[in-house]
Amino acid sequence: MKAAVIVFPGSNCDRDVQVVLRESMGSEPLMVWHGDATLADVDLIVVPGGFSYGDYLRSGAMAAQSPVMKDVVAKAKKGVPVLGICNGFQVLTELGLLPGALMRNRGLTFLCNPARLNVATTASAFTAGYAAGQQITIPVAHHDGNYFVDQPTLDRLRAEDRIAFTYGDNPNGSTGDIAGVLSENRRVLGMMPHPERAVEQAHGGTDGLALFENAIKTLVSA
Repeated sequence: MKAAVIVFPGSNCDRDVQVVLRESMGSEPLMVWHGDATLADVDLIVVPGGFSYGDYLRSGAMAAQSPVMKDVVAKAKKGVPVLGICNGFQVLTELGLLPGALMRNRGLTFLCNPARLNVATTASAFTAGYAAGQQITIPVAHHDGNYFVDQPTLDRLRAEDRIAFTYGDNPNGSTGDIAGVLSENRRVLGMMPHPERAVEQAHGGTDGLALFENAIKTLVSA
């Protein structure tokens, strides 16, 4: 089992993801600099949270143009699972790997607090460790987390069971209370809340751990 974490200037959750992957896999993930042209063959790619390029121009827009992201897109299209967290979610929408866009939060304020989520589907390697409808608590920390899709896209996401998580109490105005969505092949997940910040009791809870552990278990047995 090999995993890679993409690191941008402005990433601030790359080490958190590195730690949880190391402890869950029992091996060290690759920390891949955004300026690299390619990354090695891996079983999982994580695009972590932070403020890549200071969120200049538009959150995730500049990071999506980084050299290594061409290879990330190529590997994703071949079926390599990709997890984008917070800024990583923004990058994945900019790349077109996931539909929609992330806009400024309703109220135009930065949010940093625990968020109650509903598990909307268990039909993915990332969410199968939960029960359908289970309520979990995962922290959010974002200014541009207001997920927007038009009505036809929202209808399609619902019909295809591609909404991974919804907010119990929508903090940012996201369409349909969406906190996380899956790609058509269900192997790319983007989510605004930070599961890597809810993996040990010192964090205040461990509801994020099942996401990593089940994804790794599924990939190892595949």
